[in-house]
Amino acid sequence: MTAYEQLCDSLRHSPKQWLVTGAAGFIGSHLTQQLLSLGQRVRALDNFATGHRRNLDDVRRMVGEEAWTRFEFVEGSITDADTCSTTCQGVDFILHQAALGSVPRSIATPLNTHAANATGFVHMLHAAVQAGVKRMVYASSSSVYGDSPDLPKKESVIGRPLSPYAASKRVDEIYADAFANCYPISLAGLRYFNVFGARQDPAGPYAAVIPKWVALLLRTESPEIYGDGETSRDFTYIANVVQANLLAACTPMPDRHSTVYNVAVHDRTSLNTLFSALTHILGESRPDIAALRPTYKDFRAGDVRHSLADISKAVSELGYCPTHDLATGLREALNWYACELPAGLPQLA
Repeated sequence: MTAYEQLCDSLRHSPKQWLVTGAAGFIGSHLTQQLLSLGQRVRALDNFATGHRRNLDDVRRMVGEEAWTRFEFVEGSITDADTCSTTCQGVDFILHQAALGSVPRSIATPLNTHAANATGFVHMLHAAVQAGVKRMVYASSSSVYGDSPDLPKKESVIGRPLSPYAASKRVDEIYADAFANCYPISLAGLRYFNVFGARQDPAGPYAAVIPKWVALLLRTESPEIYGDGETSRDFTYIANVVQANLLAACTPMPDRHSTVYNVAVHDRTSLNTLFSALTHILGESRPDIAALRPTYKDFRAGDVRHSLADISKAVSELGYCPTHDLATGLREALNWYACELPAGLPQLA
């Protein structure tokens, strides 16, 4: 058995109380679903700034009514200190996912990004300490590597932040170190690398590349690629992220400890290659999609050119073992996109 399989078995026999912030969002809803499936009690916090009630409805359908009786929802914002304090009471573990994502959004509205990602994070840290929570796992980002040219990205080497979003996530890591130095709490930051999967919102100007492109392709529209298409990313399927969160929450650590882990698959894919993979898979059922070609635009401000994670630290310290690469993740995710996004399209083969 893998470390994650052993952990899941252990949790089934030893239910805990979890708090998932941002639970109506893409990643938060998957964490909530897995925890409920493992017999855990889950308190969820979200203000629906970027999350959706339909995600929670989908979780309820997936886990069933018995599991749903162990779910408690609090509508509120992490920018409100009292809300954070209330929701942390009686909690064993916190999985903190609430944030305003997107580099372009942070450039357009830096104050909103700071309020949610930095001030809200400190509210959660303080509330966790006051409530006696011993372990909090929080969403950091590969964006903290900034202009560092080193590949693969190692946790110990970062660069200059290239956007307010990247700066806010780096600030979170600094605050985590400070709180672990001053208070009896263990903190693990997960530097996510381009996560994708079901429930990822394709709408709006700040949508992630995979759901946005899939939505366009299913409408037989050509996506835009910023730059020459050789910009590369370490695309990470949601199942790998769920695994990393639970391992980081439950793996023994010192009482006063702060660390960060890359969460990825150690596999670099260019945007041109991603486009080819999407049109190939979608084209199996929709030949009209296979014939589409992208439109190239100027490079976008704040974007990192290349991204590839060294995951050896998570592997050695947590027992992290990715179960999905890009190809297997796309195969799982694309059926959801095809069924959920445009009504009436046939399910993919």
